[in-house]
Amino acid sequence: MIMHESAEMYLETIYLLHQRKTPVRAVDIAAEMGYSKPTISEWMGKLRDGGYVTVEDGGIELTKQGRDLASKIYERHVLLTELLQSAGVDAETAAQDACRLEHYISDTTFECLKNHYRGQAD
Repeated sequence: MIMHESAEMYLETIYLLHQRKTPVRAVDIAAEMGYSKPTISEWMGKLRDGGYVTVEDGGIELTKQGRDLASKIYERHVLLTELLQSAGVDAETAAQDACRLEHYISDTTFECLKNHYRGQAD
């Protein structure tokens, strides 16, 4: 499965919901993301077929592959938000821009930014 921004957003949302509650259900994802339950069901099927989630008894769980990718996306979101705020961007704009950037920045560039930013913070 080619990972699209939408799929990454679903994985990140499931990851964050799991940190707040368990089990995570399609209705929880729909409420969090503002999408219809049929749209959520369609994407859960795609993510299940791709090996990123399991769906049992209405509960949605990340597989190891899904959890690894979701935590990577979330790490990008957090660091990019911090980096933008440290450059003077207001918190709301920084979070919105980080949400866009996290899906398109290369691993190489992200690692360089992370090393540079973390090196300055130490």
